[in-house]
Amino acid sequence: MDITIYPRKLQGIVQAIPSKSQAHRILICAAFAENPTKMICPATNQDIEATADCLRALGAHIVRTSNGYDIFPIQSLPKKATLDCRESGSTLRFMLPICAALGVDTTFQMSGRLPSRPLSPLWEELERMGCQLSRPTENTILCQGKLHSGIFTIDGGVSSQFITGLMFALALMCGNSTLYVTGNIESKPYIDMTEQVLAMFGLSFNGSQFVGNNKLRSPGEIVVEGDWSNGAFFLAAKALGNDVEVSGLSSDSRQGDRAAAQLTKSLSQNITVCGKDIPDLIPILAVTAGAQNGAVFENIARLRLKESDRVQAVAEMLTNFGAQVQVSEDSMTVFPARFKGCIIDSKNDHRIAMSAAIASTVADGPVSILNAQCVSKSYPQFWSEFTRLGGYYEQYIR
Repeated sequence: MDITIYPRKLQGIVQAIPSKSQAHRILICAAFAENPTKMICPATNQDIEATADCLRALGAHIVRTSNGYDIFPIQSLPKKATLDCRESGSTLRFMLPICAALGVDTTFQMSGRLPSRPLSPLWEELERMGCQLSRPTENTILCQGKLHSGIFTIDGGVSSQFITGLMFALALMCGNSTLYVTGNIESKPYIDMTEQVLAMFGLSFNGSQFVGNNKLRSPGEIVVEGDWSNGAFFLAAKALGNDVEVSGLSSDSRQGDRAAAQLTKSLSQNITVCGKDIPDLIPILAVTAGAQNGAVFENIARLRLKESDRVQAVAEMLTNFGAQVQVSEDSMTVFPARFKGCIIDSKNDHRIAMSAAIASTVADGPVSILNAQCVSKSYPQFWSEFTRLGGYYEQYIR
């Protein structure tokens, strides 16, 4: 789906979609709980569905309802399973340690850019603790064997998802195990969210191991909170002069991306932004900065390992809009510019496509976005919301 947007101002109220980060975690805990769970999650996306399908492959009965999911826990595990993670890094990095802990011989299928995204040092730690991992093909991973209890160690500087995956693994294992995280922890708010969801299911994690009996107890019903990461696109739209409000976002959220509330306002000045805990916000913050007074973004090297090389993709996008950008391995300086009409290659990256759409509201001419359908990975309703607020685009065929 390639589209051309004809710039218009947006106006109206947007209801934040459910947090996919929290939904992943609730689905997983619910699948291994003692009793069924009702998860209130009115909207879904490809990543959430990937996790749900993987849990179904392990024996969970998960039913999509009008306002969420009814999750009936796994009663018996298969000896072998095939899990299709699609393009979801969260799904793969959470489910790999889980299947290793359960001892299910599992083939993981991957698509898009996921096969090239890093799994080290998680891979090596799972092998050290009893599993055998291999790559039968470029797009598959085979996990065999079963983790044994003991002391797990992981570098926190690559991905918080590795830590979350191991936390789930320890929660499901028999025997006492300890998790040590070394180095600088990236995206720590996501680890805090994992602890929060485990606590909803009765497990207390003291920073290195679980306290008490490792049994997940369903709270019965859980409402998935609003997603700050995707709400940030419309918060940025407001900062750029659109008459838009976002409802359904909690200021008490554990989501690191709640920083979007302040950052989108602060970018009216030339500031320095650290991307350490908010990597997903960088594309839309860079757009906001470029259309105002510029900014410096630091600690962003991990963006190169996302659905696209987001440092390169953001720099290319802003250059096409007419802004000057200076890039190093771990930083990006964006200089202010009057945005012009242009063509943006989304790189099949949902956050690039949505950032370009918001940028179009201050462009001086039509903005074409290639592969605009990629927003379905996290925000399938984005284009319908965009048009409901007054945005206008036409689809065309190359």
